[in-house]
Amino acid sequence: EYTKNVIKQVTQKGILVVLASGRISESVLTIAKEIGANKYYISGNGSVLYDMKKNEILYENYLNKEKVLEIIELCESSVIAKSLNYNVAFYNYENTKKSSDKKTEINIVEDVYDYVKKLNTNKFLKMTICDESKIVFSSILRKLKNISNIDVLEVSHMSQKKIRSGTKEISVGYYYTEVSSKNVDKWYAIEEIMKLENIKQEEVMSFGDNNNDILMIKNAGRGIAMGHSNEQVKKVADFITKTNDENGVAE
Repeated sequence: EYTKNVIKQVTQKGILVVLASGRISESVLTIAKEIGANKYYISGNGSVLYDMKKNEILYENYLNKEKVLEIIELCESSVIAKSLNYNVAFYNYENTKKSSDKKTEINIVEDVYDYVKKLNTNKFLKMTICDESKIVFSSILRKLKNISNIDVLEVSHMSQKKIRSGTKEISVGYYYTEVSSKNVDKWYAIEEIMKLENIKQEEVMSFGDNNNDILMIKNAGRGIAMGHSNEQVKKVADFITKTNDENGVAE
């Protein structure tokens, strides 16, 4: 709450605050409204730039269905379905705080390839691929390098999450990567905002904690890594602040 209040105070002073996230658009929109960042948001690691005032997409770079199906074919014999449960658990928890018309739609299917093939859309924000086995995951990463016109997030460490179940916290660890269309990055979406708002590069301040934040931290006038960031992120930052739990952004 403290960080939210600080961000609201900053926006009231006329400073543009933009939430840039790897999450899906509906989830980013909810958080952006909570913190008072009501002009633009960036979702899918830069796949979409959305104007909240005009209620329209200003910039988009999606994976197409053909590419998604190609990636599924590559992965379906290797990815452990159990890993997906953790992401589903996260969005299910978010849904408990939303009204029925704003809930994120969650579909658990037996045949992902067939499900995607039958979808009436050719726009896919990103794909998340995860596995608890480093050997299996490394094999998937090697195969992904042979697929054209995609960007694969380089993550060499295991992601550690805590999921609350009743009064208990369950620790979860898995290797993961995110696959987007070629040339998708939060920084490229930020550059579009800079053009729209006539903002200079040296006037941009960015905060991040993961590998999908590296380019915007490196290129911003002031790039700040959160205290819990991995070493690759901290290495390119101008400054390292406290962790999220310690209100690092507000500080």
